[in-house]
Order: sequence, then structure tokens, then C-alpha cells
Amino acid sequence: MTKREEFILQSLQLIHQKGFKATTIRDIAASMDCDVSNVYNYIDSKQGLLETHLFAINEEFHENVDQIIESSYAPKDKIKKLISCYVDLTVSRPLESSLLVNEWRNLKEPKLSKFIKARESFERKVKKIIIEGISEGAFRQMDAELATFSMLSSVRWLFNKYAGKKIKVNKVQVEKEIVDFVLNGLND
Repeated sequence: MTKREEFILQSLQLIHQKGFKATTIRDIAASMDCDVSNVYNYIDSKQGLLETHLFAINEEFHENVDQIIESSYAPKDKIKKLISCYVDLTVSRPLESSLLVNEWRNLKEPKLSKFIKARESFERKVKKIIIEGISEGAFRQMDAELATFSMLSSVRWLFNKYAGKKIKVNKVQVEKEIVDFVLNGLND
């Protein structure tokens, strides 16, 4: 791992542990055992760090959901692929994924408005898959918006299990359990 990668990882870890607002540049410098002035060799600002990593992970989610929507998969398989994408990105990059849930509110305008529009767009894309499944009879009749938020809520907090922990993860098993829960609920 390069010094820059180590710096970014340590900074994201601090933000995850303390929260964006509570994490200072001094905290970041202390965690890297360097002077505050050296922090600026790696980032232009704390806000810039947040923006860079938040928008990067968000863009990956969008690229994946766009590919899923454009595929010829059936709606149920699209939901499975979406969950697979969520598990893969969240398990491999939990600290960045946590920014999507916990820290986006700390963006400053105009980036905050841009992020909110992107988040709403992502939710509409997921809702489109669910509506497609309902209309094709793959899913039962339900409120598509409620189903969208319920499904996304089931996967959004997954990062919390893995962020900052050195856990060996069987992504296939995690994916299977979440797919089963989303598609079958708590029924036998």
C-alpha cells in the first residue's frame, strides 16, 4: 500500500469512527504521525476528501445499476444483480460506502444538491426495476416506492458490519442471505 493509499484509508477510518464534523485535520495528522501541513500533500481539504470519495463510490453504484437496467435479465434477476453489486462494493469498500449513508449531509452547496439529485435518480432506477417486476407478475402487487426504500434499507447498512474490521467475508453467502431476505422476507 502506498503512503497516499494508507493516508486515505486512515482518513476514511477516522471519519467513519468519529463522524465527518468531529474529525479534524489535526486528528488525521496525528493518526498518520505527521505535521498538519503534511496532510495537504494528500488532500486539498477535508471537504475535498469527502466529495472525492463520496462521488466516486456513488458513480460506481450508478454505473452498475445502469448496466443492470439495460440488461436483458428478468426483473427478479436484476434485483439479484443489484444486491450482488451492493454487496461487492460495500464489502470491498465499506468506508467509502459508509459515506453514502452517514456523511453525505456534510457536503456543501452546490455539491449537496448534486448528490441529492443523484441519490434520487438511483432510487428511481431501482424503483423502475421493481415496477417492471410488478407489471410482469414477477413480484406481487405492492407500493413500488415503499418496496424500493425497504430493499435499499436492507443493503445500505451492510457497510457497518465490515468497516474498520478485518473480517474474512464470504460475499456469495452474504449476497445469498440478503437476496433471500429481500425476495422472500421472513417467511419460511
